[in-house]
Amino acid sequence: MPELGLLLRRWLLGLALLAGLPVQAQRLPQPSAHVTGDDAVPAELATSTWTRAQLDAWWAALRHHTVTGADRLSLPSELLPPAASTAWQPVAMPDVRSRPGAAMVTDARGYQMRWYRLHVPGGHDESMALYLPRLVTLSAAVLARTERGWQLLLDNQHAEREQWVQPIWLPLPGAGAQGLDLVVALPVPAGSYHSVSRIWIGPRDTLEKRWLWRVRAQTGLPQAVSLTLAVLGLFALTLWLRRPGEAIYGLFALGAAAWVVRNLHYYVGLPASPVALDWFWWATHASMGWVMLSALLFALRFADWRLKRLEWALTASVLVVSLLSMPLWLRRLDMVVLQYVVTAAVAAVGTGWLAFLAWRERRTELRIMAAALLAGVLIGGHDLAVLAGWAWPEHVFLMPFATLIVMISFLHAVQRRYVGAVEQVKAENSQLQEDLEEQVSVLQMQNAQLREAERQQALLLERQRIMADMHDGLGSSLLSALVAMEQGSMSHEQCVEVLRECVDDLRLVIDSLEPVGHDLVSLLATMRYRLGKRLQTGGLKLEWDVQDLPPLPWLEPPDALHVLRLMQEALNNVLKHAQASRVRMVTRHHGSYVEIRVEDDGAGFDLETIQHGRGLKSQIKRAQRLGGKLRIDSSPGSGTRLSLRLPVERRAQP
Repeated sequence: MPELGLLLRRWLLGLALLAGLPVQAQRLPQPSAHVTGDDAVPAELATSTWTRAQLDAWWAALRHHTVTGADRLSLPSELLPPAASTAWQPVAMPDVRSRPGAAMVTDARGYQMRWYRLHVPGGHDESMALYLPRLVTLSAAVLARTERGWQLLLDNQHAEREQWVQPIWLPLPGAGAQGLDLVVALPVPAGSYHSVSRIWIGPRDTLEKRWLWRVRAQTGLPQAVSLTLAVLGLFALTLWLRRPGEAIYGLFALGAAAWVVRNLHYYVGLPASPVALDWFWWATHASMGWVMLSALLFALRFADWRLKRLEWALTASVLVVSLLSMPLWLRRLDMVVLQYVVTAAVAAVGTGWLAFLAWRERRTELRIMAAALLAGVLIGGHDLAVLAGWAWPEHVFLMPFATLIVMISFLHAVQRRYVGAVEQVKAENSQLQEDLEEQVSVLQMQNAQLREAERQQALLLERQRIMADMHDGLGSSLLSALVAMEQGSMSHEQCVEVLRECVDDLRLVIDSLEPVGHDLVSLLATMRYRLGKRLQTGGLKLEWDVQDLPPLPWLEPPDALHVLRLMQEALNNVLKHAQASRVRMVTRHHGSYVEIRVEDDGAGFDLETIQHGRGLKSQIKRAQRLGGKLRIDSSPGSGTRLSLRLPVERRAQP
């Protein structure tokens, strides 16, 4: 096991070497030649072995001194820095003890008070300050040696829980001509991990800038990154809830939530209960594995080739170490190091596979994400070395910087996917538009051909109708007259009458083709104009009682010819058979239908005894074709009335 731990440590140190190169710029600036005391001062170390009771008495005395404001610190000699000069030895700073194998150190092992003695040279006119960049111990205190005894300058008990991320900054009183002796008191559990960086004493203005920079880099940046990721994570969560099939948004939201948990200690006060504190630190440390896992799964979603077994193995590794590191069991192992070692292994394996896919598929977004995750792995190795005390004890944790790099690479990948999807949609829409225009052109051509075919068909049907009508009416009459004239059975007057009827019939056919705009009254007026002279010659007086009628939408030329034929037949019957002196044309509108009546004052006839000839049957058939009804009322000596009822709105005929 020691050999394995040594190999693992060397591997992580080598992995973090590249990350350590750029962060050398984070080393505190070297002193200027013209500024006295602008460098880490030499320190001497003395140690005292204490019990828990002595440590509590020390802290209580510091609190009492802070409240009372006494001019010197009242403590027994065993709780004060050693007075013997032999107890003090020079110490190389930074002073670091790596994390031990045991995760917990109990009170039974006691505590060690580590005293670091410093001397501030006298003769400085400018204000001086003490600056301690990084400190991982119990609460720090700073004492000053005066003529009246030890004076308390700093009691950091109120900020002990944040001390590991909050650098110590302390303005110093005037050193006078003889200078000032300071002691930095740092208690630690015996045999436990501790880290004390170099202690800087110099001009206040110079060190204050360094302290502010450290606070911003060590606390401000993680808070800003966490807030940014929290906002982006909420946005990604809303996208994932609306589109559950897009796993990348859910993974991004999971990674953002895990990162917020990882950095809770930067903006949330630590729990006071020891049990709650254990669970708090477990959550913040374990969440780092889920950050890395979600980042890897997110990046792998952009690859065409996925190895699901590897993804399940990485997920299982993070899940198992999260369960094992709970503060419930295996408390003798250093779970913090174990958590980050497994996280580093998961990150290294996943990043290596992603780099292989990026090289294999030659995709820009995969290469950028692989490079960003590789930088994250190296920076994670650096932070693990700092956390475990293996190297770079004065460096700040760099994972917030790595998170920014990875987040930018992820946003770039999402942006490329979004732009690619938009371009694909545009291309598909363009293709669909071209296809649509092509189909529209085809349909327009087909519609033009269909309209032409319909027009030709309509012309053919109309021609056939007119020919059939002329054949049955005009043609039949002319043929009969021709045969009769050849046989000598028709007089001159009869021939003239037949020819007049043929001319009237021809005029009716022509009139039916004229556009009347579905106006039945106009159609009847045209017939009156055509037949009025003939009626007058036949000795009939025409009474015109025609009222306005609504348009008949269905009244087309074929229907108009039927109406004219019916009216012509009725008037011809009056001329030939009724022996009437007067004929009356009447129109009425009865709501859903209109009525046309032809009334005469002729001899009339008996409807029950008269035989229905071909003319009457033809009239009834025409009325049926019009969708109307034909009625004839007559009696001997009382004249005849023919009534044609036509619907205003006619149903489409099959």
